[in-house]
Amino acid sequence: MLHTPRPFRSSFWLKFGLDLAVVAVADLLLFLHLPGTSLGLFALTMVAAVIIVRPGLARDRRALVALVAAIAFGLVLVDRPGLLALALFGLVIAVAVLSARVRAGETAWGWSQRLGIHGLFGLIGPLFDLLKLARLKRRRKGRSLLALLGLLAMPVVGGAIFLALFSAANPLISDALDRITLPPLSPEMVLRVLFWLMIATGVWGVLRPHWKRPLLALPARKSNRPSPALTTSITWSLIVFNVVFALQNGLDIAFLWSGAPLPGDMGLADYAHRGAWPLIVTTLLAGLFVLVALQPGSDTARRPGVRLLVIVWVAQNMLLVASSLLRTADYIEAYALTRFRIAAMVWMILVGAGLLLIGWRMLRDRSAHWLINANVAITLGVLAVISVVDLGAVAAAWNVRHAREVGGRGVDLDLGYLHSLGEPALVSLVELERAPHTPAGLRDRAAAVRRQIVTDIDWRQNDWHSWRWRTARRMERIQVLSRDRPLAVPLPGERDWAGRLKPPPPPPAPPVTLPRPEPAYAPLTLPAGG
Repeated sequence: MLHTPRPFRSSFWLKFGLDLAVVAVADLLLFLHLPGTSLGLFALTMVAAVIIVRPGLARDRRALVALVAAIAFGLVLVDRPGLLALALFGLVIAVAVLSARVRAGETAWGWSQRLGIHGLFGLIGPLFDLLKLARLKRRRKGRSLLALLGLLAMPVVGGAIFLALFSAANPLISDALDRITLPPLSPEMVLRVLFWLMIATGVWGVLRPHWKRPLLALPARKSNRPSPALTTSITWSLIVFNVVFALQNGLDIAFLWSGAPLPGDMGLADYAHRGAWPLIVTTLLAGLFVLVALQPGSDTARRPGVRLLVIVWVAQNMLLVASSLLRTADYIEAYALTRFRIAAMVWMILVGAGLLLIGWRMLRDRSAHWLINANVAITLGVLAVISVVDLGAVAAAWNVRHAREVGGRGVDLDLGYLHSLGEPALVSLVELERAPHTPAGLRDRAAAVRRQIVTDIDWRQNDWHSWRWRTARRMERIQVLSRDRPLAVPLPGERDWAGRLKPPPPPPAPPVTLPRPEPAYAPLTLPAGG
């Protein structure tokens, strides 16, 4: 009987069995299928496996919060499968399984290293466990598992050789062996095996984490002697920066915020579009300057005049961020809203929040760990909200509501972009069809695009693997909108991506009959009798 050390007692084999069970669930729900609500069911299965293996996690407050967050993101994946929600689910489930081995009050910097090492060892951890299993000693005779495999090698190989010889000599044995067939090694089988290995490795890393300590600590602040030259340089830099920023902010207030006409032929959209991203880069550089040159507790940061200049400069940077947001909003008003532009505005808000935290850190003498923790918490909170909200549906609703064709202040509606959004634009397209002021041509194009999207949705919803709960609710919403009046039937004909009817192909040209060429000389005729 094998003597199993502590890491390989019954809990080890329980994890092994649960790993195989989760792989079977993944094969049933996910293999060679589009992700749907099944992805959320797989995530909740992972949470259940973790709870079975580690019931003590419920007694750790941090692990319990992470488990609740994992269940929440699993429900988000049930409703709206996506890469962002899946990544956040993987993050919180890793925090849950590592929490029992991490001291209280661990910083985001330490957690980032632990999670990185956890992901690395999750890929190679099964190899270490196999090596540990191979070194298991028998309680009495001291033979390892590798020694037992060596003892079995000769009987197995020798028996196979003799069986092959007997099958050549005995047709009964040969026929029996021929009837034994292995599964065909098809490309699908190869993909399935690779899928099993990938899922088994990932699940094993969650059920049996290989924890290591953080690698690097944040560099400690050195207590140097006060440098009058450095203090003077930073003070004059802040004065110059404030003057330059005041020039930019003054121009923004004069034209962008007041709505005054711009000089020359420059339009407001061009002015807004050119300045959004450079101003964000400027704000990032400003934050980097405060972070590096004005560390909390330094002689420069303690001077009242420098602190006042920093406060003014941070306020001017916040005005720059607000101007960038207004520029983006004006650009959207002049053109259209897209998912990328929504993400850009969210990014600008995060930059402004980070700049405020940098200034607050200097003024209140906070540590670098406090700054990292605060930024990570805000970023994760924003990402969690974005994983739930469908930015495509927000963009589609705004574009339809502000389209010029229906009396809005925006540009002409880009049905090609709504078509590229797919399902998120479906409800907005139906509302566009139902609107009383929609022109007939636009209504016909919207109906054509809506029909193409519904065709794709029906194909996906008919397979229970890729069925989505949010999609089902959207289809119910469409039925409610079309209850009083059926939706329009688009005109027959082939359509382009934006729903326009393609012109019929030109009729074939009639065949051209070329005249027979006249001979260049008269045919030779012989005289009679000659």
